[in-house]
Amino acid sequence: MQDASNPPSGDGDADAHLRAVAFAQAPVGILVVDGAGLIREANPALCDLLGFPAGALNGRALSALGAVAPRACIRRWLRADGTGLDLRIRPSRPSGDFQVLIVEAVDPDEVVRADENRAALTAAGLGEWRYDFADGQVALSRRAAHILGHAPGAAVSWVGLQAALESGETDRIRAQVRASLREAKPFALECRLRRERDGVAIDVEVRGEAILGTDGRRRPVAVVGVIEDVTARVETRTALRAGEQRLRIATSLAALGIFEWHMLDDQAIWENERMFAIFGRRPADGALGKREFLDVVLHPEDRPAFRAAITRALREDSVLEATGRIRRLGDGAWRVLDFAGRFERDGRHRLPRRLIGVVADVTERRLAEERQTLLIRELHHRVKNTLATVQAIVGSTARTASSIESFYEAFVGRIMSLAHTHSVLTEDTWQTASLRNLLANELKPYAEGALEEGPDGDARIQLVGPSIDMSSEIAVPIGMAIHELTTNAAKYGALSNREGRVAITWAVEPGGPAGILRFSWVESGGPPVSPPTRQGFGSRLLQRVLTAQVRAEVTMTYPPEGFCLTMLAPLPARNDALNPLT
Repeated sequence: MQDASNPPSGDGDADAHLRAVAFAQAPVGILVVDGAGLIREANPALCDLLGFPAGALNGRALSALGAVAPRACIRRWLRADGTGLDLRIRPSRPSGDFQVLIVEAVDPDEVVRADENRAALTAAGLGEWRYDFADGQVALSRRAAHILGHAPGAAVSWVGLQAALESGETDRIRAQVRASLREAKPFALECRLRRERDGVAIDVEVRGEAILGTDGRRRPVAVVGVIEDVTARVETRTALRAGEQRLRIATSLAALGIFEWHMLDDQAIWENERMFAIFGRRPADGALGKREFLDVVLHPEDRPAFRAAITRALREDSVLEATGRIRRLGDGAWRVLDFAGRFERDGRHRLPRRLIGVVADVTERRLAEERQTLLIRELHHRVKNTLATVQAIVGSTARTASSIESFYEAFVGRIMSLAHTHSVLTEDTWQTASLRNLLANELKPYAEGALEEGPDGDARIQLVGPSIDMSSEIAVPIGMAIHELTTNAAKYGALSNREGRVAITWAVEPGGPAGILRFSWVESGGPPVSPPTRQGFGSRLLQRVLTAQVRAEVTMTYPPEGFCLTMLAPLPARNDALNPLT
């Protein structure tokens, strides 16, 4: 090209001079490439754009800067310092062995609107759209039109799109978009609509932002954005939420607490209210990490086994199963907890990241199991004693009976008394029997009216004493003794005639684990009494059974005016573990 400093001498020269000036002073980059791909000449604007000195690109291969498409495109070329620069390149038609390229810098937003990026949006399932306030029309890209079920290039209005939305969605979308436009912020929303081509309901996610006008009033003239079909994602999320809800309901009904423990920072997340209730904590108190749980909350005796269970689960990649006692924060009560969980790893042979598990308060179950064991032992003991008593009744009744009829009468009466005492015991929750009830049930047939409940009066039978509930271990032998005393009084003593009287008094005196029962049976008004010449079954039962099973001191006297018995029996302490209501 001719030097622009030398004036032309003719018309041809004038044109060449003008071209040279335009080339040198053009505000955009211009370069001339020959058929071999070499740069024949690059103008100062291009050299300056790429950071090269003027004339430094002449003679270089174009490929050293970057590739060129046969049509206008955006490409990244290398600058002199090795960094990349996005440029818009518009090639001219080749003229002989030469081609001219116009090169200019592009805005970053233009780069992402390149055709290749449009293909990437389509591959990602995103379609582009634009809404113009002037005409109310919505322009859809091919992908956006496919998502909504419209033909490519078809005219779509906002009014038409509203008709496809499910009931109630229009107002919500309008309110959300208007709020974003007022605040000049992008918006993102999900909605459900009917696809145009087949009426199938789909879920879409719409994102967009306003384009402001250039009239100085900063009013939006259009809204542009992308749309994505998220039906599968919404269905998965809905199913996941439903599963989580079912899990929460199940764990709530099972009274299970759910927790996560993150190992790296020793932080715990308690997923439901039951966890806080089990530990007696409030949400404001926060969850417990491993260190605080093992060092403070867990019972000291349970800590070694709990640590061993954690180590074993980590080493074997197995389920963590552990039991421990904790002191509940709310009331300070000790509770027994069962733990089950699984360590979650990021990958095979990787260190675990967190522990997910459940907690159950099994205090009542453990107490019930212990109570059941005690009740079984109590039942075995009671059956053993009952069989021994029945064996003694059979032997002694047979030895003292004068005939089969007398044996039957005495044996049946004693067995019925034993059965009655057991009925009283089984009907009571605590497996106890009232001393007053045992006396009343045996003596009521001989009372000839109501039993006298006080020391005064002329009732035939007087019962005087406090309310005492006796446990089975002493209620059975004392019940048998009351039956024998009543039977003897009815056959030979005060209850054998109309004038006889029986006064029974009792009291609890200090001593023993639960006091000493002082029991007195005094007969009067019956036939004259004399000491027996031989010991019958009743006497043997009163002496042996009460002494052996009740560890009582029994004194019997036979003054002429009536038989008297005094018994001092230690009352056993009540075993709270046998109470099914605790």
